[in-house]
Amino acid sequence: MIEDLGERPPIRVVLVDDQELVRAGFRMVLDAQPDIDVVGEAGDGARAVELLRSTTADVVLMDVRMPRMDGIEATRRISVGGPKIIILTTFDLDEYAFAAIKAGASGFLLKDAGPAQLIEAIKAVHSGDAVVAPSTTRRLLDRFAVHLPEREPVRDRGLDLLTARESEVLHLVARGLSNAEIAERLYVSDATVKTHMGRILTKLDLRDRVQAVVYAYETGLVKQGHNGHSE
Repeated sequence: MIEDLGERPPIRVVLVDDQELVRAGFRMVLDAQPDIDVVGEAGDGARAVELLRSTTADVVLMDVRMPRMDGIEATRRISVGGPKIIILTTFDLDEYAFAAIKAGASGFLLKDAGPAQLIEAIKAVHSGDAVVAPSTTRRLLDRFAVHLPEREPVRDRGLDLLTARESEVLHLVARGLSNAEIAERLYVSDATVKTHMGRILTKLDLRDRVQAVVYAYETGLVKQGHNGHSE
């Protein structure tokens, strides 16, 4: 059967937030998009886990603080083999968002994000980019660093599998540079950077770009507090 590439199915989204008004606002924005379909809503993590057993979704917008089951535990239960998860966060809840990223979430979205950012985030994560704004991830992870265990980083043997150029790319990704910025820095094409990134994820058995950033922090490839400055 030849696949019709001209008309792709809409991105199926589930909204998870204990505030009905927040969900209504997101739904209003997303329902206006012809290529996005809101297929379900949940007011807490437990309901989200239950919903996703019977509802197929591509992307989940997940709040962190919710009754019954928080977004961290829900992410942990959903992420393996499930849809991509975007954590809804505010700067004063960074430590919770970090725990959710560790649990398998694919990116961040600030709760006060505008419609364009919301749509961009969903499409970026669905396409596999995982990070909408690398600089935002860098800033948030810099703040998360204080929540990492106070111990010497353990060098993972997986780093030995990387070529020198792949290690360089991973380091720049962890410092918050986008593919375009890395390409400019290394005098290569965007496509080459994407190829390197794909190989890095495969060799290190990482889910996506955000997980790669966390990995770089935990193994000491990027030192805590070393990338809080502007590039």
